[in-house]
Amino acid sequence: MPITKRRVIPVILVALVAAALLLSIGSASASENQHSPFAVPNPASDLWRAVRQRDLPASGTTQVQGPESGVLITESGEAFRTFRNETLIGNSGLVIAVAAGVVVLFYLIRGRIPVPGGINSGRRILRFPSFDRTLHWFTAVLFVILALTGLTLMFGRYVVIPLLGPEAFGVVANATKTVHNWLGPLFIVAVVGLAIRFGMRNLPARGDLKWLVKGGGIIGNAHVSAGFFNAGEKLWFLLVMVLGIVVSVSGLMLNFPIFGFGRELMQLALIIHAISSVLFIAGSFGHIYIGTIGTEGSLNSMTTGYVDANWAKAHHDLWHDEMAAAGRIEDGEIAGNKQSSGSAPAVPAQPGKA
Repeated sequence: MPITKRRVIPVILVALVAAALLLSIGSASASENQHSPFAVPNPASDLWRAVRQRDLPASGTTQVQGPESGVLITESGEAFRTFRNETLIGNSGLVIAVAAGVVVLFYLIRGRIPVPGGINSGRRILRFPSFDRTLHWFTAVLFVILALTGLTLMFGRYVVIPLLGPEAFGVVANATKTVHNWLGPLFIVAVVGLAIRFGMRNLPARGDLKWLVKGGGIIGNAHVSAGFFNAGEKLWFLLVMVLGIVVSVSGLMLNFPIFGFGRELMQLALIIHAISSVLFIAGSFGHIYIGTIGTEGSLNSMTTGYVDANWAKAHHDLWHDEMAAAGRIEDGEIAGNKQSSGSAPAVPAQPGKA
């Protein structure tokens, strides 16, 4: 049958009316769906709403036991990742660079601090016996290894990958993480050993404040009296104790998640661990500098155990006088010492005199 104009127009009108009717029914159904007792809500709506709120529905169960085993999505994870990558790592690098720059600048301006009379007087004092030196180097070696591995894990993505590539970084990161995790708990033993061995000698004493006010003689040329440890060494010891405990506790939390810590607490532990470690590393630059190239004769105390009598008189005169009164100043050279330029020749000790 041929389609005529008379037949098409009614069909179009019927189609338009049917479409309008369907649209009105659908609209009404949508607006009343929430209040209708026959409405069928999306079965996944409540689940994902609960997931985003970091909790499971009352009827939800999981066979995995843990503080957050039922959490599928955590909104704080992205904020933590952004803070770590953009704020923590960048500022950590700046702190370490500034600390290293200050030490280098100080050395260029002040130079190595000499000992009046040199360090070859022919008289020496035992400052640190073998046990003390072993404990110190055990701690120092552990600290260096943990610092290098920790910095590799923190900055490796930005330093190692451009140099060696992602494949090599994967190997390096896995090795450094393993070393860091296994040696970390040993640092707690070192810190406790230092506290037991040197704690009493690092208690505040008369003259410490004066030493600090005068800059310990490092800034300027004024002589400042000090006992076995001066105020600067005591402050470093206090810093080692505080940061050592903070680094150790936060490290244990990261090393052993079986303790049942939640994700947010673990994130906080990582931030605290990173900040305290960076401050520890930055502070160590000054300690290493003063104990090596910064002060003439200081390294001897941790290599041979002995210091020259002139060195003791210049930096720890109160302790020197105590050793002299006890007759504990020995005759003899310190192994490995070289006659420093401008030093006075060795003067033999007189019998019966300290």
